Amino acid sequence: MSELPYLINDLALILIVAGIVTILFKKLKQPLVLGYVVAGFLVSPHMPYIMSVVDRADIHTWADIGVMFLLFSLGLDFSFKKILRMGASPMIATCAIVFCMMMLGISVGSVFGWSHMDCIFLGGMLAMSSTTIIYKAFDDLGLRQQRFAGMVMSVLILEDMLAIVMMVMLSAIAGGNSPDGGQMLQSIMKIGFFLILWFVVGIFAIPLLLRSMRKHINNETLLIVALGLCCAMAVLSTKVGFSSAFGAFVMGSILAETVEAEKITRLVEPVKNLFGAIFFVSVGMLVDPGILVEYALPIFVLVITILIGQSVLGSFSFLISGQTLKSAMQCGFSMAQIGEFSFIIASLGLSLGVISQFLYPVVVAVSVITTFLTPYMMRASTPCYNRLEQRLPAKWISLLNDLTLSRQSSLPEGNWKRLLAEMVRNTVIYSILSSAATALMLTFFLPFIRSILPHWWANATCIVLTVMIISPFLRAMVMKKNHSEEFKALWKESRRNHIPLILTVIVRFIIAISFVFYICNYLTRFTNALIICIATVLVILMIMSRRIKQRSIRLERLFVLNLRSRDIKAQVDGRKKPLYEGHLLDRDVHISDFEIPENSVWAGKTLRELRFRNRFGIHVSSILRGIIRINIPNGDNVIFPGDRIQAIGSDEQLTAFSAAMKNDVYDEDPDIEKREMKLRQIVISENSPIIGKTLIESGIRDIYNCMVVGLEERKENLSQIEPAHVMKPGDVIWVVGEEDSLNKLTEAAEQTIRKKQSTTD
Repeated sequence: MSELPYLINDLALILIVAGIVTILFKKLKQPLVLGYVVAGFLVSPHMPYIMSVVDRADIHTWADIGVMFLLFSLGLDFSFKKILRMGASPMIATCAIVFCMMMLGISVGSVFGWSHMDCIFLGGMLAMSSTTIIYKAFDDLGLRQQRFAGMVMSVLILEDMLAIVMMVMLSAIAGGNSPDGGQMLQSIMKIGFFLILWFVVGIFAIPLLLRSMRKHINNETLLIVALGLCCAMAVLSTKVGFSSAFGAFVMGSILAETVEAEKITRLVEPVKNLFGAIFFVSVGMLVDPGILVEYALPIFVLVITILIGQSVLGSFSFLISGQTLKSAMQCGFSMAQIGEFSFIIASLGLSLGVISQFLYPVVVAVSVITTFLTPYMMRASTPCYNRLEQRLPAKWISLLNDLTLSRQSSLPEGNWKRLLAEMVRNTVIYSILSSAATALMLTFFLPFIRSILPHWWANATCIVLTVMIISPFLRAMVMKKNHSEEFKALWKESRRNHIPLILTVIVRFIIAISFVFYICNYLTRFTNALIICIATVLVILMIMSRRIKQRSIRLERLFVLNLRSRDIKAQVDGRKKPLYEGHLLDRDVHISDFEIPENSVWAGKTLRELRFRNRFGIHVSSILRGIIRINIPNGDNVIFPGDRIQAIGSDEQLTAFSAAMKNDVYDEDPDIEKREMKLRQIVISENSPIIGKTLIESGIRDIYNCMVVGLEERKENLSQIEPAHVMKPGDVIWVVGEEDSLNKLTEAAEQTIRKKQSTTD
């Protein structure tokens, strides 16, 4: 019999040790991430007297897959719309924290004389607080519902996003000994280009794919499709010079906007847990006790740097973002640790060969120590604030509470600002789409068409098809927002606005012409003047074409529908209020959800019988029953226990409705113990009152509330008794009912016998 490959033996060892250690950590109420790291240390070659992993190369391959799936799952929990709704406050705090902690990390590394790349990667590691550890700590300490916890989680989401960008930038600058400003700017522009391109194309195409398969897809195929899309985007990401983890994150964020997002998250969870565990175990395998002893001083200094840096600079960052001093200190103290993204950045540095081997175990040791200290730092925030409040003058406290860079203006946002922001956004997006479409046509379609057509015919065909593909984008770039409310208001407001508004149209028109000019110039030998004339005419024809206009509007509406599909499903499922609720609030009317109690008197009655509108003045807009949603129910719709009702009304009306719903319930049965159902055998005697009667006529069900379940035959068989069966003496029937009902049935037969006997006497 052949031996098992080393990979299977190593996996068995890793998973068994990880399982035992994580159970212990669960019992000790410690984060599982630390348990995986400790398990990796135990199975590493650095730990004597214990079995260790043999083939570490395969384990690292699995660990890379784990990083990819971890970031894919992070993308599924991420939403670009959520970031935009956060406002400026979390963004200011995130940028300030990341910048300050990076500078601290670089400074500490420089003090110890470490290499330049070691210092840069160390700064990136120290800037990333752990989302999983902080979330777990909030949960354990009962702080998750507090206001400051929501702010911390918002900043952590943004930090994770910045970590993805940071990984791409670190990969881009890892080739040299010092980062070049132009190279960093180029990397940022490249990230922005592909991020917008993938997100827009993905939101347009992926929901259409899933929607077309929705009737034929089950959990198994959905999992395969989701992981396939994740791996495909990871491959595409590496092809354009990014990491596979970045591509996985982007695909996760695209799928996060689809209707299937929650189901995909649930299905991917076990896969992520498996490969994520292997990744964190591989982190622990790199911990060398000898290095930890040798670098004990740097580890201690880095721990102190994180604790003091996040407590002081982190609190200050939250303070300038608009938080009060107390809330800022609670937020800053909560983030005093590093975690999973620090490991991922360290793994990136090792894989690129640009950081020293000692840095990885040092960062792991710092993460373990700061993680253990996280709950104590969270508890220490309020006493520290109280002590600071006692020592600082009241004026200083008031000044610090008003210190913010995100103060909201009481003035309405100007029409110029809204209009220009929308125009710039549309121009950037449509320019990226046009550039991508042009690049694909010139790179792939042009060589193909040249292989089957003469050179000039192939070039002309490519020009026509490329211009046709990008024409909806170019038309939307030029014409969108030209008839908006802001544009009209500014036009009517003053004659001085006419020239600037016309210039906005001319600039976008020139940008559109430049795309057509580039295509024609690339594929023809015409003079520049002729090409400009051709491009101008083509763009004017695009603007005048009603067909292109309809295509442009149809594409944009489909994109918006796909982008809102998850929100629409949340509204249908009752997890989110409808959009029209905002208009009701202006009229002192709003929507509330109510769940019908299981013992409600209303259950089984129609809306017409219940007369909610007449009794309370409320309107039932929807009934949610399991996965079924009944919108605008009529009077014939029946209410069932567990139904969720969405009702529209004022505060007083909805309060009265809620009180009535809670009061109109059946009382608890005081004799619940007597409601037990029992089975009893009854022999039909010659004097029984039901002799000669059918089962229906006997009244066993209607009078005595019992049920005959069978007729005994030859003591072995129990046959089903028909309703038309006529009872005969000697019949043996089996009856089910409550004990009182069964007693009444047998007593009735005995009373009939006694009456006949007394009559005979």
